[in-house]
Amino acid sequence: MEFTYYGHSCFSVNIGGKHILFDPFITPNELAKAIDVNTVPADYIFVSHGHYDHMNDTETIANRTGAKVIASFEVHSWFNNNGVANTHPLNPGGQLALDFGKVKCFTAVHSSSMPDGSYGGVATGFAIKSNEGNFYYSGDTALTLDMQLVPRWAELNYAVLPIGDDLTMGIDDAIEAAKMVGVKTVIGVHYNTFGFIMIDTEDAKQRFEQAGITLLLPAIGETITV
Repeated sequence: MEFTYYGHSCFSVNIGGKHILFDPFITPNELAKAIDVNTVPADYIFVSHGHYDHMNDTETIANRTGAKVIASFEVHSWFNNNGVANTHPLNPGGQLALDFGKVKCFTAVHSSSMPDGSYGGVATGFAIKSNEGNFYYSGDTALTLDMQLVPRWAELNYAVLPIGDDLTMGIDDAIEAAKMVGVKTVIGVHYNTFGFIMIDTEDAKQRFEQAGITLLLPAIGETITV
């Protein structure tokens, strides 16, 4: 699968020619200023929770591309009330069959509220199962034993995990999360965007390597094959 990183926790995975975009936060991110949000492709947009740094560009991209937005019931409803019609609700435990494969929603241990302060439902993560491979995006979360449920649903090729600490898992807990979900490859997100989630990336790679896990940290705008 082709994986394109757009900064913070925003990334896209190309599966069978379909562009699956996660947590669009590009235009307010100074580190992603080279990315033109008007050229980002999307057939589906998954939003893990309501915080602005995970959904800020959803309306712009969804209305330009016609992509279907998939999120918790409260986030889906908020988008419906704010100019995005093509949405589908998906709460933890639920799964969908889509034209690129199957997706299942998993719990994430994190807060969630919308930019206007309204209730954002529960935070979530997503696992994707397809003919081209399987992966798990935890969303913003603490380490939780519920992650042990993910490999019962799909044998994963890799996981996308936050590593910035403070508001989510840090490096050590992300390593434990990788072990729980049974992967040897992790793509790190949610780090270095803001002052309180700054990390030493070389130290992070070394600590993952010592645990027998490869940590990939693609540059913003970079596309890698995983």
